Amino acid sequence: MTKCIIPGFIIIIFLFSISCSEYKAPAPCAPLPSENQLRWQEMEYYAFIHFSLNTYTNQSWGYGNEDMNLFNPDSLDCRQWARICKEAGMKGIIITAKHHCGFCLWPTETTKYSVKNAPWKDGKGDVIKELADACKEYGLKLGIYVSPWDRNSPEYGKPEYIEIFRTQIKEVLTNYGEIFEIWFDGANGGTGYYGGADENRKIDRTSYYDWQPTYKMIRELQPAIVIWNDGGDRADLRWVGTEAGFVGETNWSLLNDTGEVEWGMLHYGLEDGNAWVPAEVNTSIRPEWFYHPGEDAKVKTVPQLMETYYHSVGRNGTLLLNFPIMPNGLIHENDEKAALEFAYAVKEAFAENLIENAKIEATNIRGTSKKYNGKQTIDNKQETYWSTDDSVTTATLILDFGQSTTFNRFLVQEYINLGQRVKAFSLEALIDEDWQEIARSTTIGYKRILRFETVTATQLRFNILDSKACPLISNIGVFNAPQLLYPPRIIRNQAGEVIISPVDAESVIYYTLDGSVPTPQSEKYTQPVSTDGKLQVKAIAFEPSTGKSSPVCSETFDLPRKDWKIIAINDEKVYAVIDGDQHTAWHQDKNITLPADLIVDMGKELTITGFKYFPDQFLWGPGIITHYKFFVSTDNKTWNLVSDGEFSNIKNNPLWQIKEFNSVEARYFKFQALRNTENNNNIGYGEIEIITK
Repeated sequence: MTKCIIPGFIIIIFLFSISCSEYKAPAPCAPLPSENQLRWQEMEYYAFIHFSLNTYTNQSWGYGNEDMNLFNPDSLDCRQWARICKEAGMKGIIITAKHHCGFCLWPTETTKYSVKNAPWKDGKGDVIKELADACKEYGLKLGIYVSPWDRNSPEYGKPEYIEIFRTQIKEVLTNYGEIFEIWFDGANGGTGYYGGADENRKIDRTSYYDWQPTYKMIRELQPAIVIWNDGGDRADLRWVGTEAGFVGETNWSLLNDTGEVEWGMLHYGLEDGNAWVPAEVNTSIRPEWFYHPGEDAKVKTVPQLMETYYHSVGRNGTLLLNFPIMPNGLIHENDEKAALEFAYAVKEAFAENLIENAKIEATNIRGTSKKYNGKQTIDNKQETYWSTDDSVTTATLILDFGQSTTFNRFLVQEYINLGQRVKAFSLEALIDEDWQEIARSTTIGYKRILRFETVTATQLRFNILDSKACPLISNIGVFNAPQLLYPPRIIRNQAGEVIISPVDAESVIYYTLDGSVPTPQSEKYTQPVSTDGKLQVKAIAFEPSTGKSSPVCSETFDLPRKDWKIIAINDEKVYAVIDGDQHTAWHQDKNITLPADLIVDMGKELTITGFKYFPDQFLWGPGIITHYKFFVSTDNKTWNLVSDGEFSNIKNNPLWQIKEFNSVEARYFKFQALRNTENNNNIGYGEIEIITK
């Protein structure tokens, strides 16, 4: 019998080759995130703070001529802001150090228009310094917003302003410690004070700011920073095309490194983009960004905030949630309550991962290596992952719970250090020995959370249907989140009938008409309620089987519009503008050149103190009015101009626009549209209302 003897060095080489084959990491799927972008993405959720002279003028955007003496917050406490943000689970705070009005919250050397010339602390205060100290105390990161547009500066629109702007940036990045993000608003050019010129100034947003030298300076001053900007010069992070609180269901963290971007690129990213530019979802906890007393009852509810969470963090984005600071310098108690309840709801929804002890089987494992097997997806480590062989771009992971398990949420993460890969995936549940598809989606990225109807199953099958390269899945989670009751929707139609619609058809609605808080002992809603006069309607959805109630929905209504008639427009559809339903809209004939008039006969003479305009709610819809004139008349012959101006930020935040003026007697009013967001003749209306004394 002949013995086969293999030299030891051959065995060593053979084993080494197997080891290399099994443990060779997948090749990167470029483009890749930077260390700064990875660190930022892991923050997931942080705060915006809007505080400026706008806070004292009830405006969305200041014109730059607001009196600095208005800025005198008697209770300003940045430690309160930081405490609330920390307790709410946020990781940092970005503050509007300078908004479009040009007023600076730090004692800048570049302009007199700052806190150093305001009465607050006798001109010796520095809001940014106080916030930096508070963030350090509470373990939060600090970010800075500096508006490129400056409606106060006499130099804006001229080459000289760019150096002023860069000096301002240098000041805020030099004197307050480490800054994790700097934020530049895309608003630019328009009417303003401009040092007393009171004129309209236009700039070429693609070239005027000359961003690249500015970016270079920023990164030299703050090496760990990320830059947010929505201009043609690509920054580190991107806007998602809306301020409503959501990014696209498909969300690639990629764009091209130069060139203007269309809305679709912002909202969905580019699958084949050549630069890593992930999405940051910015929205406010109230309808507007700055504080308005009339919004104290309009703070987003926990269900609304959870929707925002699932449509931002749950769609491969981060969530930047704004707190409007009150004139006294504090966050309102309603905002605090909502933020803390939201934090609890997130914690409760993801309290228990139901697959931590599951058995896992993968259809393909990279090189048969333990380093890349399915168990890496449930070890709670971001740096480990399941991967397939290089040539495999479709694969399945089966999770066996070992018993019947009830769930309604699925969380999955890619190892994005080596790129974003997955293009499509599905979930199937083994229910009564039958595989049933329960969800299907597209991209994953850093984190993806799917919601679906509650199911009970013994196994779950995660199918990667398509991928740009071999998939790398770092974490998976399965959860059974408590169901949340959503508040009902309240409208009052032209006839004066109050109509309350539940989101969940199985819930019972209770309501009040006097502004009191409804309970299950209040009036039960069964049909439209005829009303007259002014009133405040509040309603809740109630679930009898659990005894739980939704947050309260509250709507305040002025006088009914049943006697209103729209004059000189031969189109019955025009009455959509006064039907009380914000989901209907009407557009004037595009052949009518601007200015375009909407004239309403209210049927009798009333004392008017303002009006409200609500734009078409179709996302970035056409016909949104930006500039207007509002006239009143007692006889439809002689017209009095009582208000004119702009609707600030209406394109990105298309909410109710409220304009108030001194009381005037009128039977007729004329709303005159002067300009829209598209600079064409398309003029649209969701609703038009008046405010009476």
